[in-house]
Amino acid sequence: MEATTKNQETAAGDKPAPPVLPWSVRLQLFALVTANDIAQRRDGTVNRFLFSFGDRQSPARPRPDAHGVRSADVTVDASRNLWARVYSPAAEATPLPVLVYFHGGGFTLLSAASTPIDGMCRRFCRELGAVVVSVNYRLAPEHRHPAAYDDCVDVLRYLGAAGLPADVSVPVDLSRCFLGGDSAGGNIVHHVAQRWTDAAPSDSPVRLAGIVLLQPYFGGEERTEAELRLEGVAPVVNMRRSDWAWRAFLPEGADRNHPAAHVTGEAGPEPELAEAFPPAMVAVGGLDPLQDWQRRYGAMLRRKGKAVKVLEFPDAIHAFYCFPELPDSGRLVEEIRAFIGTNAPTHHPDA
Repeated sequence: MEATTKNQETAAGDKPAPPVLPWSVRLQLFALVTANDIAQRRDGTVNRFLFSFGDRQSPARPRPDAHGVRSADVTVDASRNLWARVYSPAAEATPLPVLVYFHGGGFTLLSAASTPIDGMCRRFCRELGAVVVSVNYRLAPEHRHPAAYDDCVDVLRYLGAAGLPADVSVPVDLSRCFLGGDSAGGNIVHHVAQRWTDAAPSDSPVRLAGIVLLQPYFGGEERTEAELRLEGVAPVVNMRRSDWAWRAFLPEGADRNHPAAHVTGEAGPEPELAEAFPPAMVAVGGLDPLQDWQRRYGAMLRRKGKAVKVLEFPDAIHAFYCFPELPDSGRLVEEIRAFIGTNAPTHHPDA
């Protein structure tokens, strides 16, 4: 309790100014946050009908767009509406790495068809030189922990067994598979990587070459300095919204020190990581209330002897990567491309 009190005293007199953002970003954030707040009911359920008015959807596009990227939806398990959207370039001779992507939304909102997610994955395919598999996992509170983790592991199993659909005409190399995710999707990345490297099917061709966590959603009962300092200042994430999402996702009666949320060891044991746990890249924003948890995650990986690169974007808000007009978004894509190139160098057929 003393530590929290000291944090509160420190934060109270050190409130930064609200971020200066382009009007187009401010407008999109206003729509998203308003829809989120309306959809989060006090009884812990989601009004999905109302949220749908702020959640623009984009269909798959089998024909290449202006940048040569096309997309197709693949059903993994119709009984639980588990599917993925696959983005691929129109033509490529060299086998490409695969980025399996898990979207954010506090485990409760958005989908692989949400327009910001679709646009981001399309950009990743175009600029990273990878086939992107964006997973539509089940959402809480209808499907609490561990449903999202189970779904995303099952997509890896599906890829290993069935491969990519026939209309993805470019060759891929599943031994150069990366997991990526933003916010809650970044949390899923960690837990899926932990599961997969601990107990992957022995005959699966899927090998994790690296993981990319964009402002991952970790937490705990403690209120960190950044959470307190940025309360009421940072857009998107605040303590009320965050606490609501954890209550919706975690098992009934669990608190935020549950191992799904709290992975950094301050309030419980650190996670056990297999020797094959892959190199990690963690993006941290200086205007994201979750930043302290993200840095602690990087520190935990280092203590475990794992390779990790923590990228700091001092002026970045939570979800900055969704807005191509923000300069940090472009810098992030460059860093991801370099990370993939370092951990999964291209194999040329004639090499």
